[in-house]
Amino acid sequence: MESVSRSVNRSTVSEWNDGKVRRLCDSLVGEEPLQIRLGRRPLSVTMRTPGDDLELAAGFLFTEGIIGSAKEVASLRFGNGSGSNQNVVEVELKRHRTLDLKRIRRNFLANSSCGLCGKASIEACRMQGIKRPNPRFRLDPEILCSLPETLRSAQVLFGRTGALHAAALFEASGKLIAVREDVGRHNAVDKLIGWALLQGRIPLADCALLASGRGGFEIIQKSLLAGVPLLASVSASSDLAVQLARECGLTLVGFLRGRRFVCYCGEERLGITPSPEP
Repeated sequence: MESVSRSVNRSTVSEWNDGKVRRLCDSLVGEEPLQIRLGRRPLSVTMRTPGDDLELAAGFLFTEGIIGSAKEVASLRFGNGSGSNQNVVEVELKRHRTLDLKRIRRNFLANSSCGLCGKASIEACRMQGIKRPNPRFRLDPEILCSLPETLRSAQVLFGRTGALHAAALFEASGKLIAVREDVGRHNAVDKLIGWALLQGRIPLADCALLASGRGGFEIIQKSLLAGVPLLASVSASSDLAVQLARECGLTLVGFLRGRRFVCYCGEERLGITPSPEP
């Protein structure tokens, strides 16, 4: 396997196409583990596409409630600071209080294995102090329908490999603000929110977030923590995700494809009023 970069590799494959077989060189998305440490103490390991790793770590810490702003971070660096270990990010915090790392790691494990019931999950979100997002944000449905094509055009790695999720921020005008890609849809969102956090743009009160894949519970939670008023995805949402979005006042859109979408809640931000049911 030929290494082009840590985010993309080249490999020889066999293609079967209508009964004809040929050998060709294909692009494969990179996937490596990233360990996030608080100081020298291991906190979490996630499989990700190398790139934007400091933003990923910052976004992860923010959306998990470990930090509330970039001002709480004293340093954010690779490995031991020398840059020699690109699969480890070390974070030093400014605040002087003891974190219960065992409890935090248990929470991560429960989230990844769906170990919490729906009611407990939503209650945990309330305890994180999630605020209702900007009620004045508005987005024209015509502009909303144009966002997936804008995102696809900006997905450099997806264009080469066809194997990445993406998350993007848009202004109400439809202008693309930032996009991040990763093999994990949660990582793509964390990278994007980490970018916004380090740029001092949190809360994202005047932005729409578009995510590839489905709008699951954790994506809704991360969006709300970042102050996003409207979240759209190209696939479906789960019942628990819709429940959380409704309780917290988020506009949630699914199945955004072509000139069709489903709005689960928060229609007022899109200025749409459904016809009464027959």
